Parts: sequence; structure tokens; C-alpha cells
Amino acid sequence: MKVIVCENYDEMSAKAFEVMKELLDAKKDAVLGLATGSSPVGLYKEMIQYHKDGYSYKDIKSYNLDEYVGIDRKDPQSYYTFMYENLFKDIDIDLNNTHVPFGSTEADCKAYEDALSEVSIDLQVLGIGQNGHIGFNEPGTPFETLTHIVDLTENTREANARFFDNDINKVPTQAISMGIGTIMKSKKVLLVANGENKADAVKAMIEGPIDTACAASALQNHADVVVVLDKAAASKLTK
Repeated sequence: MKVIVCENYDEMSAKAFEVMKELLDAKKDAVLGLATGSSPVGLYKEMIQYHKDGYSYKDIKSYNLDEYVGIDRKDPQSYYTFMYENLFKDIDIDLNNTHVPFGSTEADCKAYEDALSEVSIDLQVLGIGQNGHIGFNEPGTPFETLTHIVDLTENTREANARFFDNDINKVPTQAISMGIGTIMKSKKVLLVANGENKADAVKAMIEGPIDTACAASALQNHADVVVVLDKAAASKLTK
């Protein structure tokens, strides 16, 4: 696990894009695993700028980590809308090559997992939750889990209430998410985290035991992980 500590969010985003750019330049038809949340937005802005500078994403495919259960794809808070507004609409990716999980049943989970089994994700972008979740894999999720329906913890729903008029009652109670086992199949993982509120989770991921209490600690077992942090997120690391 390679850990890079940056001064601030903008530097973190630029450094994360350096990792992404290496793949984009080497493989024009790369398969990207993408994440939502505030942490990767700066990275996506860098990707958009690269397109404005002349790079084409027309042969790139993308597969997103997760989506809320029970809200329409066109809902402003859906992760499908998030990806469209923060990346897809500003680059030339074929929307038919973009994939965001959707549904609420075991059949929906199997369909997404089957689609993922037909490709190999070259680079999986991740954020990390305050409780150490990656995707929506909450504490206690078995590491071998594949795409599944998740009951969201109160901690996660509270953290996401800011997107729902600060009303936790408006936050969905379930999500469909790639499992930890699915994420671990990626050839390379790029995790970005910023802010002091992520410091405990970052410490548990990097320095803590490999334990389902911190889903992200599973990444210690992955052969190629780059973690890019701002100083605040790295503030509790001892090494």
C-alpha cells in the first residue's frame, strides 16, 4: 500500500489524477471503477480538464460502486445523476459505456456482478466513510461479499443527510453496492480521502488490524493500492 500525503484537497486531487493519467495514457480503452462523494470530485475535475486539453474518453468504460435503493435515477441525489453532473456530461465518454448499479433485489445484484465478471477493472477509485466503509460496505461486511443490498447504518445516513436537506428521514435506508470481494478483483485501487473527519478511518485502514470492523482494512491484502490523502486525513497516522 503506497501512501501519499498532500498539503490540501487540490494537491490531493492533482496527485490522484497523476495516478489516473498514467493508466489513461497507456490504455485508451481502460475500464474504470468510479466512486461518488465529495472526495473524488476534484479528481473528476482534473479528468474533465484533460478532455478539454484534447484527451478522448470515447473508448473508456466505467462501472460505479454503488447507488441508493428506492430513488429514481433522475433524482438529484441519485449517484447516477451525481456521475453525470460531475463527470460524464463534460467528457466525451459514450454513456452506453457507463454503468451504475440499480435495483433492490438479489437478481439485480447478480446482474451487476455478472456484468463486472465480463470485464477487468483496471483502476478502482474509492473514497472512505467515517466508519471505514468502502462502497457501501458497512462494518461487519464479510470480505468475500460480492454485489449486494446493504442496510445503511445510522452513522452513514447521518453523514449523508447534508445532501438531503439535513434531514436523515429523507436519506434512503438501503443501497446496492459492489462487495469487498468485487472491489478486491480490481487490478489497481486508488483511494482518496480528505478532512479530519476521515482521520480515524484512514488510520484503521492503514495501520489497524485487517478486520471486518473496518471494511477498508481489506485493502491491506491487495497487491496494488495507492492512497492519496490531505494532511488532515493523514493526521493520525504514526508512520
